[in-house]
Amino acid sequence: MITVRTATSADVEQMAELLKELFAIEADFVFDRDKQVSGLKQLLESGKDRVFVAESGGRAVGMCSVLTLISTAEGGPVGLLEDLIVTAEFRRQGIGEKLLAAAIDWAEEQGLKRLQLLADKNNLPALKFYEKQAWRQTQLICLRKC
Repeated sequence: MITVRTATSADVEQMAELLKELFAIEADFVFDRDKQVSGLKQLLESGKDRVFVAESGGRAVGMCSVLTLISTAEGGPVGLLEDLIVTAEFRRQGIGEKLLAAAIDWAEEQGLKRLQLLADKNNLPALKFYEKQAWRQTQLICLRKC
């Protein structure tokens, strides 16, 4: 049985392993356990962001996070969905949809006016998943300064 719940500090190591799997398919990121553990801990302690974990038999098999920002375009808080990953052996079982639904429900409860996400343009399975979930591409592109 799969349960989706809010992540806790006890989940950090398992979530770091999930990020390792995610970053292996995302061209823009390189896994660095120390950085990912630090980022996860900061998210969990922020008080304004949320991380969800999908669990099976005491094991984290999926996760996603919602970071909150203030948008001048929306005139208030919005959310950035990040790190949606389901470990390979548990894919195609509806876990991604459950994680996404939990994130959307939480965002609505918080009064977030919009959710957005970034996806690797070469990750066709992810792009098809988001399209199936009624997420649409915008006219914006992502730019980054390192």
